[in-house]
Amino acid sequence: MADRGMGDITVAGDNLSKCTLGCEHYKRKCRLISPCCKNNYICRFCHDASENHPLERSNISEIECMLCQTQQPLSQTCSNKDCGVNFGNYFCHICKLYDDDDKGQYHCDGCGLCRVGGRDKFFHCSTCELCLPTVIKDTHKCIVKMSKANCPVCLEDIHTSRIVSHVPSCGHLIHRPCFHDLIKAGFYACPTCGTSMIKMKELWKSLDEEIKETPMPSEYADLYCNVLCRDCHEETLTMFHVLGHKCLECGSYNTVRSKGGLFRKQVSTAENSEEPRNSGSSVMGAEGFSDESDKAEQ
Repeated sequence: MADRGMGDITVAGDNLSKCTLGCEHYKRKCRLISPCCKNNYICRFCHDASENHPLERSNISEIECMLCQTQQPLSQTCSNKDCGVNFGNYFCHICKLYDDDDKGQYHCDGCGLCRVGGRDKFFHCSTCELCLPTVIKDTHKCIVKMSKANCPVCLEDIHTSRIVSHVPSCGHLIHRPCFHDLIKAGFYACPTCGTSMIKMKELWKSLDEEIKETPMPSEYADLYCNVLCRDCHEETLTMFHVLGHKCLECGSYNTVRSKGGLFRKQVSTAENSEEPRNSGSSVMGAEGFSDESDKAEQ
């Protein structure tokens, strides 16, 4: 049987409860006895990094005290009367989790595992199947089994991840570090649905000014196109511009070209008014331009 982790340590008297032992993942005073390979590791992450198979926490039934090396069934304190050390200030017999660091740990029956951050700061959403901050309890967008998906950036499983997740307004989960990396790199849309993940009002205002100061060449000056907004999900006919297409419903530039080609604004002889028209539509009944060239006919 191999020991993985801290070496033999002798601590006497009151120093038993004060000593700090463990690994880079957890501070604790016991090792887990792996039922799969019978090797002793401080935590499952240390096991998985060294072995060619994962450690199933549900199968763990024994631990080894790191102070007196007594092997024993799961418990919070050492069964050796001469030792009696507390293996971890936090102990969950369901998750087989020990931790001396106070992280606000609590076990969520809905999630089926331990969470950090404080039970009073989170609630379990049965639709999303995930613990979410109480501050968004009445405003978050429910997505069925949202936690069962992977982070769209790093592809790590969200449900069991130890990394804090961020919940943008669209409701799709993304690891907080991954979210910050995207924003820092200039990507503001959700990788899953394309909705803006932060408030973009000031940026859209800046783009309004930039478009105003950047007129299109005369052959493109009065062209329109259909766009679908990825923020409000409405489809509108808006001015064509190489810098961006504005949604006329919500003012967002987070849009994509939708059906049809380009439309030129022409004067209606019947009503003596201007309107965008397209030759590809029997309703519009005017000249249009293909999506392939986007080039106005002279």
